[in-house]
Amino acid sequence: MRVGFIGLGVQGKGLAINLAQAGYDIMVRDVREEPMKDLAAVGARVAKSVREVGEHGEIVEVCVVDDAQVEQVVLGDDGVLAGAHAGTIIAIHSTVHPDTIARVAARARERNVEVLDAAVSGSEAGARNKTMCYMVGGSKEAFEKCRPLFATSGNRIHHAGELGAGIRAKLAHQVIIGINMLSAFEGMRLGVKSGVSADALEAVISDGAAQSLVADHWQNFRPGAHAMQLFYKDLRLALDFAHSIGIEMPGAALAQQLLREVLRLDES
Repeated sequence: MRVGFIGLGVQGKGLAINLAQAGYDIMVRDVREEPMKDLAAVGARVAKSVREVGEHGEIVEVCVVDDAQVEQVVLGDDGVLAGAHAGTIIAIHSTVHPDTIARVAARARERNVEVLDAAVSGSEAGARNKTMCYMVGGSKEAFEKCRPLFATSGNRIHHAGELGAGIRAKLAHQVIIGINMLSAFEGMRLGVKSGVSADALEAVISDGAAQSLVADHWQNFRPGAHAMQLFYKDLRLALDFAHSIGIEMPGAALAQQLLREVLRLDES
């Protein structure tokens, strides 16, 4: 199968490497030369344009930063759709607004191209260790065709429902992470400042009802400034979408406002 992959960032590069190492005929494109050289070293073809990726791939995976980049690489004059053949599937891994997925999919249908919103969780480590979680919206047929590709990076692959269900699930997921980080930060601060050792507190929380993946490793949980930008963007999207459907989320709003402090970016 011919596969295209656009966006070789912190997460996308690992996903693309897994596809190349699994033996897929993969063509890649990024705005930076270095990750494309790394992919070439494991057997990938390197495209000169995004359009060329669209011409190559029966399935094209997109893992760029935000809504504007998704629309640019898919809908632009030299984008994926400009080169895609009828029957192509575009799987969008980027965390974007559900309206962006709907808008891109509508344009794709005009070219007989199908879109899946295939949101992912796991970041760089998940791609490297092949433990990614996929949350996918779209037709069952397109989902099943893409499943073997997704399985090269993880076996937790969920068909969430119709188009848009995957990204809505991802936004809910990010809200829970954001509030979880806030609760772990406040709880750990209370315990440590009152004299409980961080090691003892982490052990107690891990064995109690407050256990979570975030709290279990809180002392080493330092995502960094880049991750903060992505978390902030994801929470902004979630809040915007929630407001559009008439839901208030004060916890998510507070987590977003305090994100820099929660991630302890000002600590030495």
